[in-house]
Amino acid sequence: MSIRPIPLRVFPALVLAGCAAAGAAETPLPGPSWDFRHGDLQVSENRRFLVHADGTPFFWLGDTAWELFHRLTREEAARYLENRRQRGFTVIQAVALAELDGLNEPSASGHRPLKNNDPATPDVRDGPDNDYWDDVDFVVSTARAKGIYIGLLPTWGDKVTRKWGVGPVVFDAAKARAYGRFLGARYREAPNLVWILGGDRPARDAKEGDATGIWRSMADGLAEGDGGRHLRTYHPMGGNTSAAWFHDDDWLDFNMLQSGHSAQDLPNYRKIEADYNRQPPKPCLDGEPRYEDHPIDWKPAKGWFDDYDVRQAAYWAIFAGAFGHTYGCHDIWQFWTPSRKPVSAARTPWTEALELPGAWDMLHVRRLMLSRPVLTRIPDQSLIVGDAGSGPDHVRATREASGTYAFVYLPTGRPVTVDMAKISGGAAKAWWYDPRTGGAEAIGEFPAQGTREFVPPGKPGRGNDWVLVLDNATKGFSAPGVGAR
Repeated sequence: MSIRPIPLRVFPALVLAGCAAAGAAETPLPGPSWDFRHGDLQVSENRRFLVHADGTPFFWLGDTAWELFHRLTREEAARYLENRRQRGFTVIQAVALAELDGLNEPSASGHRPLKNNDPATPDVRDGPDNDYWDDVDFVVSTARAKGIYIGLLPTWGDKVTRKWGVGPVVFDAAKARAYGRFLGARYREAPNLVWILGGDRPARDAKEGDATGIWRSMADGLAEGDGGRHLRTYHPMGGNTSAAWFHDDDWLDFNMLQSGHSAQDLPNYRKIEADYNRQPPKPCLDGEPRYEDHPIDWKPAKGWFDDYDVRQAAYWAIFAGAFGHTYGCHDIWQFWTPSRKPVSAARTPWTEALELPGAWDMLHVRRLMLSRPVLTRIPDQSLIVGDAGSGPDHVRATREASGTYAFVYLPTGRPVTVDMAKISGGAAKAWWYDPRTGGAEAIGEFPAQGTREFVPPGKPGRGNDWVLVLDNATKGFSAPGVGAR
């Protein structure tokens, strides 16, 4: 097996929000990634976003670290979390009962999570630092100190609906409720937690049967244990959404879909659009899009997803109405090393994959979105005059509801014509925002009327993606990405 080198990128000379200078290495985010002092998370009044108790918007920037509790030592977990803090991730998605034989193969500390594989009897031992759950406590506590939420999956889905994988199936409704109650009570006081039920499995399947009752029982148990403090959602299998089974359930606070890894240019924006348009409205996001360094359609002969692919998925989803986004890296979710059997052709040791460029690009996504008002942002394809394109050329647009700003994502850097009347204030200040660097370049001011064509820098094609930013010139906004953590 060949282990690939990590690519280096040369940055153009723009006004850099995320870099010290043109051509320099990326600059780590200073301090904790997020400030928990704003209070617990809740759904916004307009049902489109997550906010804190004091109304401060929360931006979900997730990473999939499914095997974090199972495969890493405490020292390794701390190293991973620090790396993700530096890149501005606000949520780490990790699984308590892990996919890769997490019930039977001991953790890196030599522990198993359950007694006799019974979720009603977690293997909790007297004293500190001597069982599996003490290690989970360590990760949750370390993440808290770094300003990171844990999107905690109580179990991978194969312990409820086998379908494929190791399993074994160990849950019924009663055990699910008891286990949920245990978890909820144990982490009741943790401010940095979101519950993610599911785990890459359908809640109802023609062959495997209907497991919706089991998942609902687990959700009830979690709320009984933590008093309903923490938000809850559901992570489905590829090509599906939590809304298919639970949209009308009161316990489901927001919808999560998995667009998956089956193709380049997979139009995840269509699935976001569908969830965004459901009634009653609930916030939505793509909780597992194409992973960086994942073989396309699980076939290395087709190539590998790269930093461009993960940027494309992020901007398409967020501009279509998602309240945040989850990044993933194929080598990192499984914490692959050359001493381990790779899952689906993993090829880069996880400690090296931490440095892949797509993760840094997510920090630039975050800074752009937080540099403008959050809670009144809406998707709006009517900004685009003419055909928005298809395949890799598909253009997505979002704006503030009253027209104070607009973002247009151009995935292949082709010219776009915009309805300038969508911008309020009489004049629009235009910028190019570079998704690779977080740099911004002012274009000029133009009348906020009629239509105007904008031509991005560079040669059109794969990898030359740009965000056109249009601001109401009277608002005095900073350069895109500047002034936001």
